[in-house]
Amino acid sequence: MASPRIRCGVAGVGSLGQHHARIYAALPGAELAGIFETGDARAAEICAKYNCRRFATLAELGAACDAVSVVVPTDRHAEVALPLLAAGAHLLIEKPLCASLEEAERVLAAAQAGNRLVQVGHIEHFNPVMGFLEKEIDEPRYITAERLAPYQPRGTEVGVVLDLMIHDIGIVLALVKSPIEKIDSVGVTVLSKSEDIANARIQFANGCVANLSASRMSTKKAREIRIFQSDAYLSLDFMNQAGHLVKKSDIIAYGLKMKIGLVKPGDLSAIPVREIPIEKGEPLALELAHFVESVAKAKQPKVGAALGKSALEVAITITEQIRRAAK
Repeated sequence: MASPRIRCGVAGVGSLGQHHARIYAALPGAELAGIFETGDARAAEICAKYNCRRFATLAELGAACDAVSVVVPTDRHAEVALPLLAAGAHLLIEKPLCASLEEAERVLAAAQAGNRLVQVGHIEHFNPVMGFLEKEIDEPRYITAERLAPYQPRGTEVGVVLDLMIHDIGIVLALVKSPIEKIDSVGVTVLSKSEDIANARIQFANGCVANLSASRMSTKKAREIRIFQSDAYLSLDFMNQAGHLVKKSDIIAYGLKMKIGLVKPGDLSAIPVREIPIEKGEPLALELAHFVESVAKAKQPKVGAALGKSALEVAITITEQIRRAAK
């Protein structure tokens, strides 16, 4: 006998939320029960497109669904999440978890009290690039990450650290797996009320250092990471799901060949640069499939409350350093 489908909903069907609705409507094992949306025209459009119901209140949406995506501006995460949890729904809350630690703690306490799952939408953890990194990286020593995007008003209710850099904070925390000893940050406000360009240097107890840069004032989009560890150098592109690596063993082989005259000194083209075979996939579809499976099997999600809260704590520390320096 087939398992019953998980009844899913979406709170907020704007530029990102519409894709949550699209994926739930097509996902095996899921059923798009309905949406909560304040815009009449947008609600009508999505309901007609995916043959789902518009709920008048968050409580009604939560009561009708097993699982709900919260896809509203960050500063409204808590006020939307709490009624859904009270109604009994498991939640996927888009990153960052909340705009403040106090709000995050209220949401997580409500989830724990109701025995509800909370998955945080750190989507890059479901990018096939991250899957490769999790297998390949065991002792990172130095990491650089750059995340660039053109300016747009959406998302500017928070600064670029909570808007963009938090993706890379979550990635680094998952890869390094060591306590943080020190953070040094700088940032610049350009068009919004918060920082639009930021850089953070994070030093970990195990000696690893991560240098993270984010800008929403760029003329191009980029989501790249470079990682150095004792046996390899990796350069990966999250946006294009591609990358390359150089193994220490290949460098040693290059040196031996140079010694015996098989290659000329300085001929770096002789060093084998391995293209990384990454099986491409839509990260959001992989993320929502994981969420639905977690709800169906009552298991903790890959990106649960602990990582979501840790990433938020680091992001807020960076933001506060930047704002103190600006005074």
